[in-house]
Amino acid sequence: MPKSPASAPLIPGFSPDPTICRAGDDYYVALSSFEYFPGVPLYHSRTLKDWQQVGHVLTRPEQLPLDGAGISEGIFAPTLRFYDGWFYLITTNITHGGNFLVKSRDPLGAWSDPVFIQEIQGIDPDLFWDVDGTAYLHWSVAGIPGEVTGIYQAKIDLDTGGLLGEPRLLWAGTGGTYPEGPHMFRRGDWYYLCIAEGGTDWGHMQTVARAPGI
Repeated sequence: MPKSPASAPLIPGFSPDPTICRAGDDYYVALSSFEYFPGVPLYHSRTLKDWQQVGHVLTRPEQLPLDGAGISEGIFAPTLRFYDGWFYLITTNITHGGNFLVKSRDPLGAWSDPVFIQEIQGIDPDLFWDVDGTAYLHWSVAGIPGEVTGIYQAKIDLDTGGLLGEPRLLWAGTGGTYPEGPHMFRRGDWYYLCIAEGGTDWGHMQTVARAPGI
């Protein structure tokens, strides 16, 4: 049997939890940075094959307090999105403040101060805009006492970080541990929810659900 060609990483080295978005002819990838400052490395490409680091998203102490953050704490699993002329990055600082978002007109310039989402517990926040412009927040709840494990959804005011209605449980996955890392997409008439399950060891998997309505 012929051997498959060796794969090479698009972004080598320490490049965890990649999140990608497109703005015109430009593609951007952001990464987790955990306890390191500056936070959330940002990469750019126009080919999806050749990537160059163009900076960081979180470059000021008021955006990224890390006092007392230990190994593998700090910033977890960002989501990068582009909508209506704005770049949005939403993530979790598990050491200070929890879930928050920042935004910028120019991803290579300065990003805003954080807007915290005080009404939720959990990690791995994701943003999705429906065709009518409504913004939805998705996030993972796993292992929190008194909370049902799964992926949750709520409408969100992106200026204040406030939820516009009660959160609802969307999906608990297919039975793997720690359903997390939600990302919502729409293709045609269907909505797709892609998540990770099974933790970060041998049981890890990506699973996808779909529905005709959000």
